Amino acid sequence: MAYETFEKTEGIIQSVSRGDSCCSMILSVIRGSDIINVTVTGETLIIDNVRLRTGMRIAVFYDANLPAPAVYPPQYQAELITSLRRNQQVMLSYFNDSLISDDNTLQLNIGPSTNLVTANGQPYMCSPENSELLVYYTTSTFSIPAQTTPQKVVVLCEY
Repeated sequence: MAYETFEKTEGIIQSVSRGDSCCSMILSVIRGSDIINVTVTGETLIIDNVRLRTGMRIAVFYDANLPAPAVYPPQYQAELITSLRRNQQVMLSYFNDSLISDDNTLQLNIGPSTNLVTANGQPYMCSPENSELLVYYTTSTFSIPAQTTPQKVVVLCEY
């Protein structure tokens, strides 16, 4: 996957309905005062394989290079979905050998309590530098780049 073209949107699932096929569904997601529809297929990577349900706070990543229908509310094809806890933030980016994101906005300080896993939830046994990472954190410094000790890091290995 070309993660560098992914955009993120966050919100609360308002409803879950069947999509165009039995293997897809449509999530209506409340984002602030707006509603967006998100198509979820069998190809959508759902971190931790959680069951998506009404009231769940999620982050949806979609490919901004794919065409989107000109409808209201906006509708996106989800490539990756993850659930979020209260006050939790998530970032998907390439992190270099200093664990600084490619847009220079976040630097990671991996601590002993940081959970390093692969996309299928297995322990990641190597160093996460120079990789595409999905980073979960709650607090960061006000420096540039902001620094954080993440709670969880999902390494998106290329297979």
